[in-house]
Amino acid sequence: MKISLYIHIPFCVRKCLYCDFLSGPFDDKVRTRYIAALIKEISLRSLEYQNYEVISIFFGGGTPSILDGEDILSIMNVIRDKYTLQENAEISIECNPGTVDSKKLKCFKDAGINRISIGLQSSIDEELRVLGRIHTRADFENIYKQALSTDFRNVNVDLMSGLPNQSVEDYRKTLEYVTGLEPKPTHISAYSLIIEEGTPFYDMLIKHECKNECKFSEEDSDFMNNWKLPNEDDERMMYEITADILGENGYQRYEISNYAMKGYECIHNSVYWKRGNYLGFGLGASSMVNNVRWQNETDIERYIENCDENYVNQKSELSNDRQDVNLCIERQELSKEEQMEEFMFLGLRMMEGISINEFREYFNEDMPGQFYDVIEKYKAMGLMQCKNDRIMLTKDGINVSNTIFSEFLLA
Repeated sequence: MKISLYIHIPFCVRKCLYCDFLSGPFDDKVRTRYIAALIKEISLRSLEYQNYEVISIFFGGGTPSILDGEDILSIMNVIRDKYTLQENAEISIECNPGTVDSKKLKCFKDAGINRISIGLQSSIDEELRVLGRIHTRADFENIYKQALSTDFRNVNVDLMSGLPNQSVEDYRKTLEYVTGLEPKPTHISAYSLIIEEGTPFYDMLIKHECKNECKFSEEDSDFMNNWKLPNEDDERMMYEITADILGENGYQRYEISNYAMKGYECIHNSVYWKRGNYLGFGLGASSMVNNVRWQNETDIERYIENCDENYVNQKSELSNDRQDVNLCIERQELSKEEQMEEFMFLGLRMMEGISINEFREYFNEDMPGQFYDVIEKYKAMGLMQCKNDRIMLTKDGINVSNTIFSEFLLA
C-alpha cells in the first residue's frame, strides 16, 4: 500500500493580503515548541502505517522555508526512522523568496528534499506589493539561481492571475518572464486569485475597508483605493494565454492549473486528485486514508498540548502496538456516494479525465445514471468529450469547470 505525507508549517514573515490559509507570524519560542510537537505527532502515528510505502512528502504552509535547515533535517530524520520511504520518493518544499539562502538550500538538499516550489506569483513588483508579498522579482531571481546552483533540478514556480488592476498584457509579461528563464522551471502552477472571506482583500473589495494589516506606500494606497478586479472576459483571456504560452514553451497541461515538462508532473498533488491515501501532520492538517477523512486541531496551543499529552501516554503504555492518538477535531467516513462524487469531480480536474472501467472496478458497479445524464448534457454542449473509455473536459469545458463539477453531487 502506498501513502503520501503532508507536513504543515504555519509560520510566515507576514501574512499575504489574499491568504486564508492557517498561517501567520509566530515568535521563536512558539516555533521551537511547534516543531517538537510536530515530530511527536509524526512518531505517534507511525505504528498504524508500518505496511505503507511513502511515495511523496510535501512541506507546505505558511512558509516552510522560514524554518532553519536543521529543523527540516530533524523532521526528515524522524520520517525516515519511523516510515518506509520509496526509493526516489518525491520530497517537496514550498519556498518564498527572501526566506532562504545557499546554506539553507544545502541543508534542504542534505535532508533529502528533491523538489523546490517557489512562490513568485507575479514578475511585476507593484503587483507583488499589492498582494502583500515580502519579495521582489530580483529576490525571486536570486533564489531561483541559488536553487539551481545547489543542484535542484525539479523546480516549480507558482503564478497568480486575476489580480487587482491587472491587465491581460501585465499577466502576459509574467508568463513570458517565467518561460524565458534559463533553464526553464520544470513545473508551473498557475492559479486565479480567489477573494476569500476573512482576508484583508475581502474587506477591501466587499466592505471597502482597509484595516491595520493593509500597509501600503502612498502610491500603492492610491492604487488600492481605485482597484478593480479583471472582468470575466479578461480572466478568460488570461486563462487561455496561460495554456497557449506554456504550451509553446514545452509544458504539458496535466491538470486544470498545473503544467509540467514531460516527466515532471507533481506526484504529491496527483495523489489528491486521484483520491490516494495521504497523512497530514501539523496544525489543521487534513488526512484521508482508506476513505476516512480527518482534520487536526486548528488552535496551535491545543495542538502542541495534545501532541505532548499523547506522546507521554504512548510512552507509558506497556504494549508498543497500542496507540491512542487523539489529535483530530473532525472525522468523517466517506459514504459510497461521496466517494463516487469525488472520483468524478477530482478526476475531471486532470486532462486525462476519468475512466469508466476504473470506476466500475473501484466501486463494483456502473456509473449512476445521474452521472451519465450530466456527461451527455455537457457533451452536447461541447464541454465534455469521450475517448475510448475515458471522459474528460474540453478546452471550453475547463473554462466553466466549477459549474460542471457541482452537477456531479448526488445529494
